[in-house]
Amino acid sequence: MSLPRTADIAIIGGGIIGVSAAYHLAKKGADVILLERNRFFGEESTAKAAGGVRAHFGTEINVRLSQISIAEFEGFEAETGYPSSLVRTGYLFVLTREPLLRAFQAKLPMWDRLGVRTEWWSGDDVRKRLPMMRWDDALTGVWGPDDGLADPGSVVQGYVSAGSRAGARFFGNAEVSAIRTAGGRVESVLTSAGEVATRRVVIAAGAWSGQVGRLAGADIPIVPSRRQIMVTAATPEIPADFPFVTEFARSLYFHREGPGLLIGMSNPGQTPGFDQTIDEDWQLTTLEAAAGRMPRLEQTGIARRWAGLYEMTPDHHPLLGPVGVVDGLYIIAGFSGHGFMHGPAAGLIAAEEILDGKATSLDPTPLRPERFARGAAIHEDLVI
Repeated sequence: MSLPRTADIAIIGGGIIGVSAAYHLAKKGADVILLERNRFFGEESTAKAAGGVRAHFGTEINVRLSQISIAEFEGFEAETGYPSSLVRTGYLFVLTREPLLRAFQAKLPMWDRLGVRTEWWSGDDVRKRLPMMRWDDALTGVWGPDDGLADPGSVVQGYVSAGSRAGARFFGNAEVSAIRTAGGRVESVLTSAGEVATRRVVIAAGAWSGQVGRLAGADIPIVPSRRQIMVTAATPEIPADFPFVTEFARSLYFHREGPGLLIGMSNPGQTPGFDQTIDEDWQLTTLEAAAGRMPRLEQTGIARRWAGLYEMTPDHHPLLGPVGVVDGLYIIAGFSGHGFMHGPAAGLIAAEEILDGKATSLDPTPLRPERFARGAAIHEDLVI
């Protein structure tokens, strides 16, 4: 299939956010194309995601993004023909410091009001329910029984397949090199596969969205930050229903991944940039921390490991809405590590706003790109 000469809407970026937007736009009847620089869709940050899906966030808008997405994950196979593989393993945040305990306690009324099921475990509960781990310092655990895991690869393929059936056209090997404007509005996009005349461009390029924005003269406050994950060799002694467990103070997390255990930990000293090579020193630091919590890992080998990019904004919330510097330019990016779990909601909301003039699933006004210039940032403090 060759690149068309015209399209009503051109999406730049073929990860979970872009393919979700393409599907939802096409479902509402839009003439939409998606442009991805790689050969395959979803092979950058989406493919490298841990797959977690949770509703326990620190702001109402992030909670609601999760709730909308979880509802889509639940009905995904009926909608697209592909399973989301949503499994309710549950999420457990283990809190080891008093300030964190108070911070989570402050969120309980909001979670209750929004219908987010939450259980508050004592430190003894944590130690009893995770006997294979060492939690001498656990003060409490915040348990989300409805949270869990889904499959990023299957979700991307589902959106591409269902989007194609609805009329969206998806192009790999189509790297965008220019966004041409005239009279203050979008006129076309130039790609390695040709030029497409269009009046609306949606930036959904994840960690690369800042670079794409500059093609249209837009300053987009997104910076890339490396994260690393490893998967152990088979760990048959870990139960199949082992939850997504996070030591919140160090952003150290574990969950089952096939026959092994997936492990990750955020590096607070990570320098922003596009480097996706393995930091051997940080891997060792992560392994030492993980073995400190689960001693049997000292005798377990590493089967796979990789690094990917978070797309960070100053307040850890996404940018969703028109980019004011150019008429016809729209952005859905900056999910700060939560793009996979919020991708279904983001695509739906963007499609409503772009085509209907107003989003009805959720008011995205707090996520506008210009909020930082207006001093209206909304800080998310429950991030890992």
